[in-house]
Amino acid sequence: MSNFKTELYKALASGSSIDEIVRSEIESCVNFLLKTELTSFLDYEPYDTAGYNTGNSRNGYYARTIMTRYGDIEVQVPRDRNGEFKQQTIRPYKRNTDNLETTILPLYSKGITTSEISDLIEKMYGHAYTPATISNMTKAVEDHVKEIHERALNKRYAVIYMDAIYLNVRRDSVSKEALHILVGITPEGYKEVLDYRLYPTECAENYKEMLQDIYQRGCHEVLLFVSNGRQGLRDRYLEIFPHAQHQSCWVHIQRNVLRLVRNKDKQEVADALKAVYQCKTLKEANKALDDFIETYKDKYPKIQDRFENRDSLFSWLSFPKDIQCSLYTSNLIEGLNKQLKRKIKQKEQFPNEESLERFVCTRFMEYNQQFSNRVHRGFNKVQKELVDMFDQQYK
Repeated sequence: MSNFKTELYKALASGSSIDEIVRSEIESCVNFLLKTELTSFLDYEPYDTAGYNTGNSRNGYYARTIMTRYGDIEVQVPRDRNGEFKQQTIRPYKRNTDNLETTILPLYSKGITTSEISDLIEKMYGHAYTPATISNMTKAVEDHVKEIHERALNKRYAVIYMDAIYLNVRRDSVSKEALHILVGITPEGYKEVLDYRLYPTECAENYKEMLQDIYQRGCHEVLLFVSNGRQGLRDRYLEIFPHAQHQSCWVHIQRNVLRLVRNKDKQEVADALKAVYQCKTLKEANKALDDFIETYKDKYPKIQDRFENRDSLFSWLSFPKDIQCSLYTSNLIEGLNKQLKRKIKQKEQFPNEESLERFVCTRFMEYNQQFSNRVHRGFNKVQKELVDMFDQQYK
């Protein structure tokens, strides 16, 4: 909003009316929020290749005129090709907004700071709503926070992804803390955030505590856990789910290996390692890994140490081929984390843990709703095979 302030100061200095400047700023903000909402719904940025073959896409706009005290604003409401997108920034069939909560909560859920919302609401309605007042309004989200942490879960999940991202949180001072996240896919192929918790640092014991909680909430059978290979994690989840398998993310494995390699050799080593995790059978994969180690053990002896334990390297190969591409990395949850970080960039820090909880809860509830009726790639073809796997692992 720095440009808005510059234009405002110029108008005041020249004695000109500020109405058009404020009206234009409101129009820009609302149109930006609408575009952001559609991006969140579709789960990919404009022109991003991630949107190819998703079954839905952007499909132009339709115009609406909204009345404010500073004049009419023209908004371009984006549409999706399937007609499923329902924007929340502007109330349907209303030419003005008479309920501040219905305006503030969607803005807050999009990551706009309370100070920015306060400025925008004052421009739209001509009343001074302080950041503290708006922050109190957003505490209505707290009921949803409790619900997402306590809701009953499915008995079975084919796979659970585990990861953490670091966020700035203020306590006595501002410091980065680890938001631990669990994302599950049901045997039918539906994705959902099972739980999230904030801890000072990422460690295996934290995940164990979260797994104990989801077990108490009804999740008793899991076929596979996928994580970044953090030390001790496999042992901790086996304490809660002794019949499950574990897969270390091959993207993280590759990064760890390349840290041990000179720059001039990185591409060669990366290509050789890629050939290992692109194998189609366990026998082929073990043979390819043996060949890889043999090739580089003299030049880079520390590489061999990385593969002493193979328990979690090739678990994905025991699953049906139609879903294997989703199981050998933690890309699914990494993608969710990337989206979350984009939203959080608008908030330099969270003033307290409760503020973070409300913000993150809103994002994850939207994620769960978005994928509640979308089957993840390949899962519609492997229903019987997954049921058979559950029967074998949990007989």
